[in-house]
Amino acid sequence: LALLLKVQAKAIAITALVIIVGHALVPLIPFTESSLANKIILAFFIPGAIPFGAGKTFVMGYPPIPWLGIMLLGFACGKIFLIESAKRKRLFFKIGLSAWVIFVVIRFVNFYGNLAPWSLQKSGLYTVLSFINITKYPPSLDFCLVTLGGMFLMLAWVENWQNKFSVITTVYGKVPLFFFLVHWFIIHPLMFLMVYWQGYTTNDLVFGFNFGRPKEGSGIELSGIYLVWICVLLILYPICRWYGNYKINHRNIKWLRYL
Repeated sequence: LALLLKVQAKAIAITALVIIVGHALVPLIPFTESSLANKIILAFFIPGAIPFGAGKTFVMGYPPIPWLGIMLLGFACGKIFLIESAKRKRLFFKIGLSAWVIFVVIRFVNFYGNLAPWSLQKSGLYTVLSFINITKYPPSLDFCLVTLGGMFLMLAWVENWQNKFSVITTVYGKVPLFFFLVHWFIIHPLMFLMVYWQGYTTNDLVFGFNFGRPKEGSGIELSGIYLVWICVLLILYPICRWYGNYKINHRNIKWLRYL
């Protein structure tokens, strides 16, 4: 993104939209199963695994090109925050509402936009759940329309909010990458405490995709997960507040801009 600072926002936005709308077409290219293109190029567009021999496999869980489209779109939207507040609010609302309308139309057609099509289920509720069951890995067009559209609508809604809630959430919003990295070092130890509290031993731990959790049996109810989530947010608040102030008071340390 640093290399694009002098590129026009319009060009970046168009590139982003091309990626978001069209990246699902790449897996449709009939690459040979054993070809280098199939093993390497597709890994940049869809989750995949490349064997390295001796039982080792490189897993591309977050294909970079689709996520790059979202990053570029956000980068291009920076210009919007320079326009007048009331005009910006109207623009956010129009973008968000348009994205949701386009999602409903594309999803209803059930032809393009998501890896898994929706279908009629045993009840209206389950049909709705099937309709909104959209793919995140990689982020499908439908996923981007729903989530980014919702984000723009939320931005329009909270424009000019000045209250205690906005002050608290801004603390996290000023240091999002820092929050993301630090929360791992809080949640992961809590997971081990949960596992040992439930009677498992070190021999039961399975690493890799399980991140140390036993294959089956461990875990807590959804209500407990929400409680843990709230506790982690409370723990991170003073840490994020300190780091946010540290960044402001140490602008001469340039690398802090990236965290």
